[in-house]
Amino acid sequence: MPIYHSLGKIPHKRHTVFKSPKGKHYYEQLFGTEGFSGMSALLYHTHRPTQIKKIVGQKDVSPKIAEPHNLRPLRLDGFKVKPVADHLAARKTILLNNDVAVVLAAPSAKQVDYFYKNTDCDEILFVHKGSGKFRSTFGTLDFGYGDYIVVPRGIIYTLEFDTKDNRLLIVESHHPVYTPHRYRNEFGQLLESSPFCERDIRRPHSLETHDKKGEFRMMIKKQGIMHEMIYATHPFDVVGWDGYNYPYAFNIQDFEPLTGRVHQPPPVHQTFETKAMVVCSFCPRLYDYHPQAIPAPYNHSNIDSDELLYYVAGEFMSRNDIKEGDLTLHPAGIVHGPQPGAMERSIGKKDTNELAVMIDTFKPLMVTEEAMKIDDGKYWKSWLE
Repeated sequence: MPIYHSLGKIPHKRHTVFKSPKGKHYYEQLFGTEGFSGMSALLYHTHRPTQIKKIVGQKDVSPKIAEPHNLRPLRLDGFKVKPVADHLAARKTILLNNDVAVVLAAPSAKQVDYFYKNTDCDEILFVHKGSGKFRSTFGTLDFGYGDYIVVPRGIIYTLEFDTKDNRLLIVESHHPVYTPHRYRNEFGQLLESSPFCERDIRRPHSLETHDKKGEFRMMIKKQGIMHEMIYATHPFDVVGWDGYNYPYAFNIQDFEPLTGRVHQPPPVHQTFETKAMVVCSFCPRLYDYHPQAIPAPYNHSNIDSDELLYYVAGEFMSRNDIKEGDLTLHPAGIVHGPQPGAMERSIGKKDTNELAVMIDTFKPLMVTEEAMKIDDGKYWKSWLE
């Protein structure tokens, strides 16, 4: 998110001597993207952030593919994913391609004894159930129901939950995650016509600075392998930072839906984008106000993208039998639209209370073995009259 932010203590000039009150040097780290030409932040560490003490081992965490060439509409029961204690082991990849992976997780442990970073992907963590703290080298983000937490790749973090009943939808993207370009002016500011603005973006607070040496467990994901290492100093030893590249939170309930006289296409719900996908937020809103409007979406062909919908709350007007936590996949190459009776029911309705997250990928999604465990097996028949 291109908003300048700073936290803690930083020197007046970059790349100059910066010492603690006791006269010890702080160690500068550039946390940047696209070499030295993308968004970046400068962090100042109490200790050198490079001290690997031990390499413990590695584990292949690549998902197992059940259907690499899927053309079948699917309905997956997301709440059938069983709770697992820590938030990494809890992650179950259900759909993926070379650009993006869609993951469900039901972590039940309130906290873990390690720190984590994904070196390959930006992550979007959507909180369906639960609350807690996202702790990172950049500070703390409090999270709760309906929050998107956007985590640029390479950020070291850990999750702490308030309860054991937690549900997350996670999107891992090999391309950087940004707010839609058409929402921003040439300076990066969100426009008046954007469905959200900078006031809705929550940036890190409460910077943690631990001046500790010892053994600190780090889990690092790279190319489908989870590497375990031990670092000699606490990763949260930053005294200050500034820049543009950092984690942030945005709540789906702060998205302001755009409406019209007749049905508006899905791009009006867009919230995030990459070169390979878009993420949209379907929120409670007034329906179309033309006297003959049909609020339900028209039948449409998915020619260029696979469409995945994750149902959060309310009643989704185009479906007949959808519940909280369900996901529907409409693959590219197949026409889809309202199920029988849904179009007719929508006529004359004034508003909707639906809440859902949509992910459209520009390449086909492969179906994993984890997805097959929660597939109802019959969704593709649901348009038969």
